[in-house]
Amino acid sequence: MQSDKLPPKENFSEWYHELLMIGEIVDNRYPVKGMCVWFPFGFAIRKNVYNIIRELLDVDHYEALFPLMIPENEFMKEAQHIKGFENEVYWVTNGGSSPLEVKLALRPTSETAIYPMFKLWIRSHADLPLRVYQIVNTFRYETKHTRPLIRLREITSFKEAHTAHSTWEEAAQQVEIAIERYSEFYRRLAIPFLVSRRPNWDKFPGADYTKALDVIMPDGRTLQVGTAHHLGFTFSKTYDITYETLNGEQELVSQTCYGISERCIAALISVHGDDKGLVLPWEVAPVQVVIIPILLGNKETTLEVCKSIRNRLQEACIRVQLDTGDERPGAKFYKWEMKGVPIRLEIGPKDIDKNVVTLARRDGIKKIIPIGTLIESILSEAKEFHKAINDNARKFMEKNIREVASIEEAEEYTKQGVAIVSWCGEEDCGRILEDKVEANMLGEPQYSHFAETQCVVCRKMTTKRTYLARQY
Repeated sequence: MQSDKLPPKENFSEWYHELLMIGEIVDNRYPVKGMCVWFPFGFAIRKNVYNIIRELLDVDHYEALFPLMIPENEFMKEAQHIKGFENEVYWVTNGGSSPLEVKLALRPTSETAIYPMFKLWIRSHADLPLRVYQIVNTFRYETKHTRPLIRLREITSFKEAHTAHSTWEEAAQQVEIAIERYSEFYRRLAIPFLVSRRPNWDKFPGADYTKALDVIMPDGRTLQVGTAHHLGFTFSKTYDITYETLNGEQELVSQTCYGISERCIAALISVHGDDKGLVLPWEVAPVQVVIIPILLGNKETTLEVCKSIRNRLQEACIRVQLDTGDERPGAKFYKWEMKGVPIRLEIGPKDIDKNVVTLARRDGIKKIIPIGTLIESILSEAKEFHKAINDNARKFMEKNIREVASIEEAEEYTKQGVAIVSWCGEEDCGRILEDKVEANMLGEPQYSHFAETQCVVCRKMTTKRTYLARQY
């Protein structure tokens, strides 16, 4: 294990890589570039995070599991889609020492694995809407600089949902539902985000349009943390996915897909973490409360009280750990702060005499709490803690977004944050913007309204805007 000294967060890249190791999230020393191993502690965070996704989707989706390998003939059917992934595919060409008759692709995404099955499953209007999702690993031969949880060759935690509908309009409504579910997901992680409609040249291969969620990272770059794609009839035409209408006619289904990967955990760590280490929201922290006994005087009595409190918290379904290790209290404080535990309880002989405990939140708030109301106080402080870290994250995001009036301003501001730029919506102007600003066009802000002004490129009057940012 590396040194437990964490660089300051202002050195974001170094801080991020060190924290993943020191905080025991993932180990990137696996001997294949772009593939990481989850530590047990990091995997516990992952499990809690993805339980939220499951809870939000299980209302009207069914979880399924499709094969990892896709036959070449199925994979190559949809030309637009394949063109978007052709340089990223891993191919399996041998079974043992025998060449395969048909090459098999390791899924970079699963449309071409799932939709041949949709053709078999969907027969009539009674089968619609069909909504399934899976949480799986995907493989992409990433040629750019790899970064743990952000840019990988094996995405270990890819949640992809796939839906089929009787009309294009119903599919469009499903895209909005997906954005709503993702918005609720990130609210529960206390992570503020931007929603935009990607420009046509940056939409998902084969989609009619793409909407995406982006988080502003500590260095001002943005990280795409969720996408929802309206696929229209592209794949239903390719795979002949039809249903029988009430009139007995055969019609193509209209489809959507939407996904989130472990980038959500990269954002969680990056947005909330500080110079001391992880800061984890209450809902996803593997350890929600740590009890630190202050062993002075009658040590046995102190330990008995600590164990009694631990048992009470466990009965209340609070994830709690009692630290009875040999380190000094200060070293224990440091260790559990590094782990991002939301609430620490300090209990010593003086506290016991007064029938109280000292409660310390991970954001630095300290209070004296009566033991008799401990459960209620902890749950109340957990809510306050969530609000505090959410407010802090929102202030950072708002501080790092600015509407600018020119290409020159956009070029300067995107070195530190996200610029909002007036844009007529034409691809030529968008391409010029991306070229001159040396940033990526995230696309049109959604659910916002702007005053009419001139496009910064062609000077036509427009109410449209686009986000411009440097991206991971």
